[in-house]
Amino acid sequence: MAADHAAHPPDHPWLTISEAADYLGVHPTTLRRWADSGEIPVLLTPGGHRRFALEDLQRFAEDRRRLRALAGLERLWADQALTVTRREITRQETAPWLAIFDDTTRQEKRQLGQRLLGVMLQYVSRSEGGEALLVEARQIGRVYGDQVRKRGLPLRLALQAAMFFRDAVVEAAVMLPESAHLQPGANASLLRRLTPVLNEVQLAIVEAYEEAEG
Repeated sequence: MAADHAAHPPDHPWLTISEAADYLGVHPTTLRRWADSGEIPVLLTPGGHRRFALEDLQRFAEDRRRLRALAGLERLWADQALTVTRREITRQETAPWLAIFDDTTRQEKRQLGQRLLGVMLQYVSRSEGGEALLVEARQIGRVYGDQVRKRGLPLRLALQAAMFFRDAVVEAAVMLPESAHLQPGANASLLRRLTPVLNEVQLAIVEAYEEAEG
């Protein structure tokens, strides 16, 4: 995933792959694999060298700490959701809602998707509350809606993209009892917690289109 240089202040620290790997406490080969798979933003210099924004590294490290702190069921879901999403996105290369994006725009959408997944991880790990996280989910949906509307994507296709993501994360939750050898119904509370977040995203996309037309 290429980092959005404009998204960071001009004086924001950028680290080499060795410095970034030291910061995260991993081998450079591991960090290179994460960057190549889109798990962490990376900037390629004109000379082909990888550079990592300190802000992105801090966010990535916090997400990993949060994931490790999650209860067993939520962590299993997070791992499964990532697997399902990556698998299914390769099958959707010719989908109209994906085909209109170039590589740079797709990378931006992946960043939004990862940000949303982080919000969902935090929300489902709570037994109640989390209104601020729902607000953030709505903001993410609004950003996505504004972006794809400006690129001329019809609302129907914008919602198809949102439903693709929704189907992937719900499928991951539905598969848990079988893949993790859980009792049937053990994932019911997880599914209930996912629904409000996903609803906020889809409503925000619709609002982005309606307000532009109004």
